[in-house]
Amino acid sequence: MKTLTLRTIALAMLAGGASFSQLAAQNITGTWQGELKPPPGQDRGLRIVIKISTTEADKLAAVLYSIDQRSPAIPATTFTRNGSTVKMIVTQLRGTYEGRVSGDGNSIEGTWAQEGGPPPGPLNLTRATPETVWTIPEPPPPPTPMAAGAKPAFEVATIKPSDPARPGKLFTIRGQEVITVNTTLSDLITMAYDLHLKQVTGGPSWLESDKYDITGKPEVPGQPNVTQLKIMIQKLLVDRFQLKFHTEKKELGMYAITVAKTGSKLTKSQSDPAGLPGLFFGRGTPGMTFNVRNATIAEVASILQGSVLDKPVVDQTGLTEKYDFLLKFTPEPGQMAGFGPQPPAVDSPDAPPDILTAFQQQLGLKMENTKGPVDVMVIDRVAKPSEN
Repeated sequence: MKTLTLRTIALAMLAGGASFSQLAAQNITGTWQGELKPPPGQDRGLRIVIKISTTEADKLAAVLYSIDQRSPAIPATTFTRNGSTVKMIVTQLRGTYEGRVSGDGNSIEGTWAQEGGPPPGPLNLTRATPETVWTIPEPPPPPTPMAAGAKPAFEVATIKPSDPARPGKLFTIRGQEVITVNTTLSDLITMAYDLHLKQVTGGPSWLESDKYDITGKPEVPGQPNVTQLKIMIQKLLVDRFQLKFHTEKKELGMYAITVAKTGSKLTKSQSDPAGLPGLFFGRGTPGMTFNVRNATIAEVASILQGSVLDKPVVDQTGLTEKYDFLLKFTPEPGQMAGFGPQPPAVDSPDAPPDILTAFQQQLGLKMENTKGPVDVMVIDRVAKPSEN
């Protein structure tokens, strides 16, 4: 039996007397564009361009651009058509699009949905012509990484009390600039030295209460990696907070991450291995989401012990690659305390499991409650930060 391809279908339609306009309505390759409607409270959406083509195997393929964000081409994992219905999956964005092609083949009415993002919203596309096509700007060049062997300090850093009305907290790097928002001294110490709060003793009463916003520029050119970020914050703590400490060994409860017997379900990241990781928590419907991009399991363990769990978290998987995943879980009482008051628990059949169960079901990793010797920081001296 002969396999029908897009090309043979087109030839058959012409042989059967189909008009070129009918054929054009069937052919959806080309450039499509439309505005993703803004979520409630925002007055402007995002302009989206989708370029649809065929592969050598006569299958449909697509790439997506968010041109207001100057995003590079983001390839769709799959793009399929069944009659007038089109479906697109963009794994890199955890996004899906489903729409219906109009009778004349010049518009698609559809919906974009993104796991861990805003609620699904309309994205209606029109076929672009040479006169109407939007210009796709060149994406910004990737930042130049800092020299791998550099051990930088901040050339200049401002430390200001946080706005008490602002929720959440943030560690990020924008270009070369290092920014923290709503971070306590305990946040800075645990992040910089890769510790859980239970591994820090002897601190002042304001260790977990006073919050600061920090903006710093490294003295070395280039974008720092995670290790260099920690080195800079360590030096900042010594210089501006007058931190002095010694370490001791102590037996503590911990969570050990291992690979489950069923094997890992992780997907290796396609991002630049030298790029920075992205680790973001968001509200689910219901529960919470943990969106991980280009991160090692050791980096995941570090953020979990600093932001979610009540004990140190140790990576014992032996996995060294960088991964992308979206974890859905329901926090237990006391978890996520650093992110402000949590909404009341919802008794819903759609609620995701607790984080330990979610790790095994969704990632193929076990997070076991155990005990072991760990390093403990004993603070000998620390002071409120010096003025800028």
